[in-house]
Amino acid sequence: MIEFQLDAGSGVATYLQLVQQVHQALQLGLLEPGDQLPTAQQVVAKLAINPNTVLKAYRDLEREGLVRPRPGQGTFITRSLPRTDPAAQTRFLGSMTDWLRSARAAGLGPDEIEAIYRTAFRGCFAEGVA
Repeated sequence: MIEFQLDAGSGVATYLQLVQQVHQALQLGLLEPGDQLPTAQQVVAKLAINPNTVLKAYRDLEREGLVRPRPGQGTFITRSLPRTDPAAQTRFLGSMTDWLRSARAAGLGPDEIEAIYRTAFRGCFAEGVA
């Protein structure tokens, strides 16, 4: 089951962060058809957000045809999203995780690591490398 996390400094609406995290989990194969999303009550308890925020995110996902609520049971993934090569995703996730651990071991904090990542990301895509 997915565990949602919020980034208060991202400038992205809370419900959109939830939607984006489901999209990302589907693209990485972490969620598949038949998997259950946490109940709105579980998300509210963990993230201390308004229940309507969770329900709005789930309604958006339902409109996209990605989830379907089952009364009394919860909300379930109904379809996946196109994925690139799963082996490549796994390989790069592993190397990114190693890089993050190295950065932390070097004494860098989350804000510094994120700044480095975002700068490299923007530079890579601005150059048309990707």
